[in-house]
Amino acid sequence: MEVVLAALGFLISGPWSDLPLIAAFAILAGYTYTSGLRAPALISIIKDSLIYVTALACIVIIPIHLGGYGRIFASVPPAKLLLPAPGAHSLGSDSAFITLALGSALALFLYPHATTGVLSAKNPAVIRRNMTYLPAYSFVLGLLGFLGFMAIAARHELASPAFAPAFHRFGANFAVPALLLANFPSWFVGIALSAIAIGALVPAAIMSIASASLFTRNIYCEYLHQGASEITQARVAKWVSLVVKLGALLFVLAIPFKYAIDFQLLGGIWIIQLLPAIAVGLYRRCLHPWALMLGWLCGTAVGTGLMWANHFTSAVYVCS
Repeated sequence: MEVVLAALGFLISGPWSDLPLIAAFAILAGYTYTSGLRAPALISIIKDSLIYVTALACIVIIPIHLGGYGRIFASVPPAKLLLPAPGAHSLGSDSAFITLALGSALALFLYPHATTGVLSAKNPAVIRRNMTYLPAYSFVLGLLGFLGFMAIAARHELASPAFAPAFHRFGANFAVPALLLANFPSWFVGIALSAIAIGALVPAAIMSIASASLFTRNIYCEYLHQGASEITQARVAKWVSLVVKLGALLFVLAIPFKYAIDFQLLGGIWIIQLLPAIAVGLYRRCLHPWALMLGWLCGTAVGTGLMWANHFTSAVYVCS
């Protein structure tokens, strides 16, 4: 949100620099508290439409301005385009990429916010219809990865003094907004930046609702208030959702945003530890709860330890 507002000309500094984040979380808390899951579901329609328009415009118009995809890829160092060849008796980076892709695919529906969308669907037909379009949506999002290469090719244009204050503060995070500002008229930049802003709010809303639902059904109803009515559960879930949002806001304010990708990698390592319990548990009920808990604990400890050994900079641990 801060980067988007900076691209719009509101480069806030000093004690008010975190005001955009606080305002965004206040809006998020308000519309999820009053409307629940229906609010992000309806907003996601607008969000997806804006993302489609932005992605298609970027992959068509920006390459025209930069001289085509040939010039774009020619400006990128070869080491950044291809994985290095593996050495003798080693799969090298190939194995890291394959296992990362496989692990990410297996972990996709282990995240509570992904499962929430499935469980809240009107009927199985809705799930099947949405799953049909999901590969196309993922393909369009994958195309956005080319924006990084485009930013490298346009590095001279992005070195404009007008962008210097924002780059000084946000670093490479400002590359995509600067790329949009340099290649599109102001009215379309507004559309593209709104897609980025809304795209950040919708997943956060569903994550907080999913966390609140997990707490309410699995902790509150099981141990604190057995037999709670649906009205009571809804009220508790609303308040827990607000607490989750507040905790997330404090976390964001306390941790430098440059570490965001590190925690994303760590979250993937943690969530994949649930795969044996959930995948096997769908078909077999003979698994011992304490064995599952011990396996989860050991896997989480080992994964966190390896990330610690890498100084939280990479999810790939190289044995020497």
